[in-house]
Amino acid sequence: MRLPFGRTGWNRRHVLLGGGATLAALALPARRPAHAVGSAPTVIRALPGTAQLLPAGEPQTAVWGFDGMVPGPILRVRQGDTLRVRLENELPQPTTIHWHGIRIDNAMDGVAGLTQEAVPPGEAFDYAFTVPDAGTFWYHPHNLSWEQVARGLYGLLIVDEPDPPAVDQDIALVFDDWRLDEAGQIHEASFGAMMDWSHAGRLGNTLTINGQDLMEVPVSAGQRVRLRVCNTANARILNLRFEKHTHTVIAVDGQPVPPFVLEDGATTLMPGQRIDLIADMTLAPGAEAAITEVTGGGRLVAGRFAYDARSVTREAALNPPAGLPANPLPEQLDLANAQEVTLRMEGGAMGRMREATYQGQKLGIRELVAQGKVWAFNGQAGMTDRPLFDATLGKTVRLTMINDTNWPHAMHFHGHHVRETARSQGSVRADVWRDTVFLDRGETVSVAFVADNPGKWMLHCHMLEHQAGGMATWFKVSA
Repeated sequence: MRLPFGRTGWNRRHVLLGGGATLAALALPARRPAHAVGSAPTVIRALPGTAQLLPAGEPQTAVWGFDGMVPGPILRVRQGDTLRVRLENELPQPTTIHWHGIRIDNAMDGVAGLTQEAVPPGEAFDYAFTVPDAGTFWYHPHNLSWEQVARGLYGLLIVDEPDPPAVDQDIALVFDDWRLDEAGQIHEASFGAMMDWSHAGRLGNTLTINGQDLMEVPVSAGQRVRLRVCNTANARILNLRFEKHTHTVIAVDGQPVPPFVLEDGATTLMPGQRIDLIADMTLAPGAEAAITEVTGGGRLVAGRFAYDARSVTREAALNPPAGLPANPLPEQLDLANAQEVTLRMEGGAMGRMREATYQGQKLGIRELVAQGKVWAFNGQAGMTDRPLFDATLGKTVRLTMINDTNWPHAMHFHGHHVRETARSQGSVRADVWRDTVFLDRGETVSVAFVADNPGKWMLHCHMLEHQAGGMATWFKVSA
């Protein structure tokens, strides 16, 4: 039985291993373009389709997908290539493509109303940009994203290093949660529900990896694999555990980090975040190792590594995973002369916000709710005509974010990566570049970055219902 939509738990069918569809090694749609480079653009169509989100024998689910698939086609290029993609919109709504985590030209960022107009049904838009950073990124719409992403409109963008680490398999694991009704279809009646917008966001009752129930990844004993893990859920914070193996982190949000081992194979991913892991398949032929979600002390099995009967023989033992080469981010932060900016988050259920300015008019909380706005930044609900700040090109910015709400948030920066410099709860990893930063309820976090990419850049909560409900702003980098 699926759980009622007000609950945060999962469909009970996932609790035990067994059944479930199996996937090929890369575990994503076979009809993917190998590259999106060349003089002619790769065409991607946004259109309705179906997906087998539930076990075999149960109904297929009507979805929206790039090329009608969930996830959409992998776009794979090499660092320094120019990616060319033509979006053809065959949906009943206008849409865009936002290239999440890529530091690209502002005009290609895909934010409707800020960097481009949304692409109407039946029309097309050409994206073309050079990819400066190697890593694991993803793409999704930035128009009505709270509905379109929930319907399955997203895909991975992988940018290969010039000399990638030697592995036997390169495996993508794209996690999503879905809110399905008793007929196995997306629960459309709850789109726009103020309960979701003012609380934790749209939480699902069915967990998939790569659009599949209980995904199985075939491996061989002795292999070394690279795992590219992405959380595409609208609002679900995923507490994942990769059991029985040692997993070494080599990148976070697409950016290389000094390698470190996940304690007990556990990691937490906010909506929109990615993590790259290296793991050696050290179990015996025929063994299994579960991939689980462990929120609240439960153990939900989402997939597994399934060992075949073979073993890989090597002439020498594998060395510990080496670090990836750094991407060309501006490393030197001039904190002594940084432009100081404060962003206070307000609103939400059980919050203290009584009024905020929306579209230039100060409104009380009841009037804001009537407009679908229940959150604010610095007293402003939703996008404004004036930026949160305007930084000159090359200026170091230090942004202090204060979560004065009773809910966690995942703040996503467009066009830039940031480093944490202070955190009121927990510790700071100052050697990690992020495009999405977690703030727990009541927490204050400071981040810093060099404003090195000119244009108008969005900054918002990636709990997509929070963004739609008012947690969205923008900043400007002036050349």
